[in-house]
Amino acid sequence: MKKSLVIILMVCLLVAMPFVLGIHGEFGGSDGQAESVITEMAPDYQPWFEPVFEPASGEIESLLFTLQGSLGAAVIFYILGFYQGRRSRHADH
Repeated sequence: MKKSLVIILMVCLLVAMPFVLGIHGEFGGSDGQAESVITEMAPDYQPWFEPVFEPASGEIESLLFTLQGSLGAAVIFYILGFYQGRRSRHADH
């Protein structure tokens, strides 16, 4: 019981810490950072490739990114569960 209480308090502390410390950061992606570095290193660089599909807004882009991650996780955990079930079934025989 005491161990569970300590873990819960530590999680609450970790969640509250950014609010208490007043950390205000901007979440930027690696694409934006790479673009700024390329522009700094070679200002006359012209991209040679255009995206095949450009989402209508940032929200749709975030939704598609989340769906992609969710589907990937579902496939990985399905495969892990499949092989775990296969291993336990063979262990019973």
